Amino acid sequence: MIAYFEEERPTAQSELKYEDPFQLLVAVILSAQCTDKRVNMTTPALFAAYPDAATMAEATPEDIFHYIHSISYPNNKSKHLAAMARKLMDDFGGEVPSDIDDLQTLPGVGRKTANVIASVVFNLPALAVDTHVFRVANRIGLTRNSKTPLQTERELVKHIPEEKIPIAHHWLILHGRYVCQARKPHCSECGLTEICLWYNKHVNV
Repeated sequence: MIAYFEEERPTAQSELKYEDPFQLLVAVILSAQCTDKRVNMTTPALFAAYPDAATMAEATPEDIFHYIHSISYPNNKSKHLAAMARKLMDDFGGEVPSDIDDLQTLPGVGRKTANVIASVVFNLPALAVDTHVFRVANRIGLTRNSKTPLQTERELVKHIPEEKIPIAHHWLILHGRYVCQARKPHCSECGLTEICLWYNKHVNV
C-alpha cells in the first residue's frame, strides 16, 4: 500500500486552502460534514474579515455566520469559531498549539481535527480518521472490524512507519474521495486490487 501511494501520490496534501495554522484550523472546523470545495469557496471572504485569532476573537457568532451561512451547520460552527478564537487568545497567545490534547480544548475541535493540525502543520505522527479513511482502511483490509475512528487510528499507526503517518492520512482521504468511493468504488482505476479484501471478495470472484 505504501509503495503504491508513494508512486501514485508522492506529494499528497490537504485540498483545503489556507495560508497559516490559524486558517487551516478554521477551514478544518468548517469542513466537518461539508466538502472541501464548499469550504474553499467560503473562506476567502471570512479570512479577509478575520485574518487571525485576534480579529476573530472580537467577532460575535452572528458576525461570523454572515460569512459561513452556506456551510453545513453554520449556527454551531459560527459559535465554535468565535469561542475557539477567544480561547486561542486567552490560553495560547493567539497561536495554534501543536499538542493534540491542547488542541482538543478548543471549541469545535475533536480528535480528528486535532490530528489534522498536528500532522499537517507540525508534521507529527498523528493520523486523522474521517469517513474516507475509515471506509478505505476497512475495505482494503488495513484494519479488521474496526468499529470506531479511534480503533481505526490505533490500528493504522501501529503498522504505518512513523515518518509516513502524516502523508498516509492524505493518501487514504484522496483515495476514498476519488477512487474508493462509498457507493461505487472505481476498482478498475485502483492499483491496490491485488491486496484489497473487498475487491477480492466482491469483484474478483
